[in-house]
Amino acid sequence: MAGSGAPHLDLDASGLQVTIVYGQWHDLIAGGLLGGARRSLAAMGATVTEIPVAGAFELSVVAQAALERGADAVVALGVILRGGTPHFDYIAHAATAGLTDVAIRTGKPVGFGVLTIDDESQGIDRAGLPGSKEDTGAKAAEAAVGAALAIRAL
Repeated sequence: MAGSGAPHLDLDASGLQVTIVYGQWHDLIAGGLLGGARRSLAAMGATVTEIPVAGAFELSVVAQAALERGADAVVALGVILRGGTPHFDYIAHAATAGLTDVAIRTGKPVGFGVLTIDDESQGIDRAGLPGSKEDTGAKAAEAAVGAALAIRAL
């Protein structure tokens, strides 16, 4: 499982403006991701703005807009569930490449909390819900804040 070996970060995000951009597909799993990011950012002391979007494809353009308008970091959350067509591959690639490009173009971090899953149970295991094995929303928030603090320290 991906969570094995994850770093344990103790971060102070005081003074950081962090925007959570989240897709609304698969509401149980998406809600878990959002809850984890909220809890993590609150514990770190970040100032948080939330922007819902339709799905994972829309994350990149809204993340870029948030960063261009002053956010220090973005936490991008979404759920892409494999179906019986190649649509999954196109959306997963677009979301991943798009969010990577946004981070590189803006020079600001994007915490990647997009789950690409084969079935709902995989998402529930990673969504930070009661009984989940991982909290991907929290880990994406920690990654974004950690990178923003590293950039600030340069």
